[in-house]
Amino acid sequence: MKASEKKSNDMPSGKQCIIPQEELLMLGKKKRVLNIGIPNETSKCENRVCLSPQAVDILVSEGHNIYIEKGAGLAANYSDVEYSDRGAVVVDTKKEVFRSDVIIKVAPFDISDVELLRGEQTVFSALHLYSQTPEVIRGLSRKKITAVAIENYKDRDDCYAFVRSMGEIAGYSSILIASEYLSNARGGKGIMLGGITGISPTEVVILGAGTAGEYAAKTALALGAQVKIFDASLKKLRRIQESLGQKIFTSIMHTPVLKKSLLSADVLVGAIRNDDSHRCVVVSEDMVKTMKPGSFIIDLSIDTGGCIETSKSMTIKDAAFRKHKVIHFCVPNIASRVPRTATIAMSNVYVPMLRSIGVGGGVTSSLKVDMGLRRGVYMYNGILTNQAVADKFGMMSKDINLLMAVL
Repeated sequence: MKASEKKSNDMPSGKQCIIPQEELLMLGKKKRVLNIGIPNETSKCENRVCLSPQAVDILVSEGHNIYIEKGAGLAANYSDVEYSDRGAVVVDTKKEVFRSDVIIKVAPFDISDVELLRGEQTVFSALHLYSQTPEVIRGLSRKKITAVAIENYKDRDDCYAFVRSMGEIAGYSSILIASEYLSNARGGKGIMLGGITGISPTEVVILGAGTAGEYAAKTALALGAQVKIFDASLKKLRRIQESLGQKIFTSIMHTPVLKKSLLSADVLVGAIRNDDSHRCVVVSEDMVKTMKPGSFIIDLSIDTGGCIETSKSMTIKDAAFRKHKVIHFCVPNIASRVPRTATIAMSNVYVPMLRSIGVGGGVTSSLKVDMGLRRGVYMYNGILTNQAVADKFGMMSKDINLLMAVL
């Protein structure tokens, strides 16, 4: 090791690494005050807001400035007064918010958002590559934006913190929603999700043993349903067995076994998160046709293309449709049904991340040492750095690690 290099055990990503002396000097820079803007969400079906008033209080107390658009928290039942009382500056227009150095929002940026950016800023939001457009990517590049996909950000524990938080909510919600749609109130066949004395329990099939699948299973079991979980990873299946604390039916993705389970299933939960490169369809349309009339499908992976062939993206206000006599529910922002809970969960991700960026001397300085934050960047100063985005739109990309090395 060169004399100009030292070991650091206090990396923001929680990993030990070797940092050149010049980067250690950057770490020692004075704390950066962040000007953070929170716009009202453009989508009428998005009810969440990135920071709760309590989260704003924490950031303001550390010297950061928060600018929030009037009415941004109303859908989550947070008033403008609650934000102003905690130190936020409530502004009248989105244009005023978009003057901030750092913009955080829930839904992906659309072209109208991009046009309002002044340029050379940092933006945090969902990427949702499956529904992303080349116009937005080119617009961000033209304005030399540094863009972070919050679903790709990893925290100090090397965990996709945002995905896990929203996955917990989605998993719980999926079973509660299924219960609604199996009843007559939602046009279902009039059965109760669970187990009643003397009556066979409802059967719930869950695809995916990740966070969403785990919490869907916990909720279904608590209601007394019979649960079957499928996943391609034996390691994940073992982990979920241990987490649930009881023996349940588990299987690898073996098509004949899955087909047999779907014949008697009352509920099918799709909780397989597709990666950026391709959509993984596990249940074909022919398999859906074999399901019982009035059964219910909820595809939690619809924001990444879905894992069931008959799925199509819907909105919260127009969420359900029938195909082959099976009710489908496919909403990419399912956590928006409980926006206050989801807002608090997002705040738990954003607050430590923004505090770390401030202490680290700003976004660029933090990117040099925080591999978890760097993992979420898909554009740096207008340069596309995500290969999956580049492949989708036929663009050129550069390795973010190489860009950081030459700064």
